[in-house]
Amino acid sequence: MHNKALAPLPSACSELQSSDWLGLLHTAGVVSITIAGLMLSRWGGLLWFIGQILFAVALVQWFIILHECGHETLFRIRRLNVFAGHVASFFSVIPFHCWKRVHASHHRWTGWQDLDPTTASLVPRRLSRSERSLINFSWRYWIPIFSIIYRINNYWNIPRLRRLYGNRDDWRRMLVNTIALLFFYGFIVSAFGLRETIEMVGLGLFFAMFFEDPLILSQHTHIPQLASGGQKVRPFAAFEQETFTRSLRFPTLFSTFVLFNFDAHELHHMYPFVPGYHLRRIAYAGVNEVHWWTWIRAVKQIPGDQFLFRNRNNSGAMV
Repeated sequence: MHNKALAPLPSACSELQSSDWLGLLHTAGVVSITIAGLMLSRWGGLLWFIGQILFAVALVQWFIILHECGHETLFRIRRLNVFAGHVASFFSVIPFHCWKRVHASHHRWTGWQDLDPTTASLVPRRLSRSERSLINFSWRYWIPIFSIIYRINNYWNIPRLRRLYGNRDDWRRMLVNTIALLFFYGFIVSAFGLRETIEMVGLGLFFAMFFEDPLILSQHTHIPQLASGGQKVRPFAAFEQETFTRSLRFPTLFSTFVLFNFDAHELHHMYPFVPGYHLRRIAYAGVNEVHWWTWIRAVKQIPGDQFLFRNRNNSGAMV
């Protein structure tokens, strides 16, 4: 269903506005899964493994809640978005203020690869032999280094953030948020011990990163984008960003209850004011939407360096 005659939606459409009740329901569900996963992880054997699976699901959902709160669309009340965003940032290992600032820039500059801070590192360049080997080995054997690099480079790279956002108030909030998050992680490790902390969250964190790697990379990677080359250019409007965005099509129940429609990424860029839990109510399939397994099989057939630093116009992988 590729309907380019999509009718614009009024931003005041009550049926697609944020709902405090739905925001609370989604957050409570993720909290429940988190507690269940951690409680089961205190046991051994099969119960521990099930607990780690549940905890991994919760971590992915906390990342999605972080995304919603950054847009202030999970709740109608701004303070609830801020509070839930900080909680979600703890589980997502991303400082909330850093996320919000960088993600806003991402939406502003989607389509301009060198201006979007989340894609600027993927502008085609000559890779060293060690870089190419690490990328290709990790991509081929499903080692989730890309979610880690994504976090470090975009949200924990303090010198880079300072260069990008030199405003004193912005910088102070990001720095304080980063230090506070590091303090909380350090407190937990010191209180429970490194070994027990790893036993309680280590495998779940690995599983979450394992799933997030292709999910995050699917959204804009390997799609032809433009480069400003240092020239002054205009940002693409929300509706124009569909061209530079990809959606993965998961089973409906999985998309709705696990991903909260986070896989409908083209719709999200076209309607960033619509909460994720309402996105699938928009009767439209994006031009770059592809079945998740079809996409995975296709991109895993090409080397990681080609997937990351080239696009479907010159790599032969037409997804």
